[in-house]
Amino acid sequence: MINPNQDSNPPIFDTIIVGAGISGIGAAYYFQRDCPNKSYAILESRAQLGGTWDLFKYPGIRSDSDLYTFAYEFKPWRSRKSIASAQLILEYLNETADEYQIRDHIQFSTQVKRAEWCSTESLWTITTRNTKSGETTVLKARWIFSATGYYDYNEGFLPKFNGLESFDGELIHPQHWPENFSASGKKIVVIGSGATAVTIVPELAKDADHVTLVQRTPTYMMNLPTGDPIANTIKAIFSEQTAHRLIRRKNVFLHRLFWRFSQRFPNAAKRFLIRHVGRNLPEGYDVAKHFTPPYNPWDQRLCAVTDGDLFKAIHRGDVDIQTDHIECFTSSGLKLKSGEEINADTVVTATGLNIQLMGGVDIIIDGKPIDFPNTVTYKGAMLSGVPNFCFAVGYTNASWTLKIGLLCEYFCRVFNHMEAQNFSKCVAEVPTHNFPTSPLLDFSAGYVQRSLHLMPKKGESAPWDMSMNYGPDVKFFREGRIDDEFLVFQAN
Repeated sequence: MINPNQDSNPPIFDTIIVGAGISGIGAAYYFQRDCPNKSYAILESRAQLGGTWDLFKYPGIRSDSDLYTFAYEFKPWRSRKSIASAQLILEYLNETADEYQIRDHIQFSTQVKRAEWCSTESLWTITTRNTKSGETTVLKARWIFSATGYYDYNEGFLPKFNGLESFDGELIHPQHWPENFSASGKKIVVIGSGATAVTIVPELAKDADHVTLVQRTPTYMMNLPTGDPIANTIKAIFSEQTAHRLIRRKNVFLHRLFWRFSQRFPNAAKRFLIRHVGRNLPEGYDVAKHFTPPYNPWDQRLCAVTDGDLFKAIHRGDVDIQTDHIECFTSSGLKLKSGEEINADTVVTATGLNIQLMGGVDIIIDGKPIDFPNTVTYKGAMLSGVPNFCFAVGYTNASWTLKIGLLCEYFCRVFNHMEAQNFSKCVAEVPTHNFPTSPLLDFSAGYVQRSLHLMPKKGESAPWDMSMNYGPDVKFFREGRIDDEFLVFQAN
């Protein structure tokens, strides 16, 4: 464990990684592999590693991507479950941190409050606070790699519901799940239609008297097995590393094939998905109302219904769905705009996330605070005008980690290029003041749309766009030029 240095001469690291979730641990692996003998530290505000997978404790929490692509390319996924629980993912992340001695570089309970770049020194000064003792520490670094994701860990999103204060029952947001909650014998309403709601509903239905899912808009769903029989056959034939590589390629190929089909033939993809869901529901179920979204496939992520658990709960009569708007809360539950009232002992608001850029860190460049909406992303990895700074945002249309691994490799390439050329500063600069831009993410999920005005922008073409296409990205990040006309390097 790294001991914080309180001297007037703070330690200087080659890289500070902010966040010890799946992105931060991956960044640490690639940095120590590709930039050997260089110093780094991971600053993690929580007391454990794991990020999302340690934070959320709601029933049934699991991945909605297959673990052969969500796991790291360098470390095989050994479980026979392709769609895995948070517990299995946490075990995998902890095993990775220990296997590659990454845990020794993590400062836990260390919240980054402020990062200040000084062009004179070509260094970042990073102010942290110990979340247990309140003690302040200062570190310095040549580079910052922000692996914080893009949502607020402290508070989930709760819409303004009329009459919420009149509800006499228990109100729970999945981001703050009570430790000893029991669903036994309760009437429960879950508000939402995304992956969290689709996961929670069938789990609660196992013990609850009844569960009602209330949604404004349906979501595309697919019945997927937790196990992958083809993957398990491959693992039985080939060595562990070879099997992991083959399964990963298979899953990337199949996912990209369906995504491209959906983009080119959205109506056909929509018909396929709706028929697929209909075959899993009771005869005569109103699929058009409850399972037919008004948008095209992949405008939002598809929800995985693992082993058909939600559909089975509907068949049993343990779950019903109401597609409507909420008029107001009442003392005993909800009233919908249709006039129907739903009684509830507990209401779960699976209503999404709040966006928080770079973990809420105050970022200052030569005394001037960064204005994120006036920056432009460069290769989806850096921000215009922000020196020696890399951030990690994964794919919205595929496994998050596929993109993160490529970003980490690219970051190491840039770092090594600077070492070879004796550069101390690297910054992306947009070509003109009237550079055409658009919103960062072409993604209609509510948590994204609510916060686009707070985010950096993207350009209309490479290297200023935000690519969501893994195939071309592999070559782009691993073999593309480092010293292009937009990335400016300087030596002290």
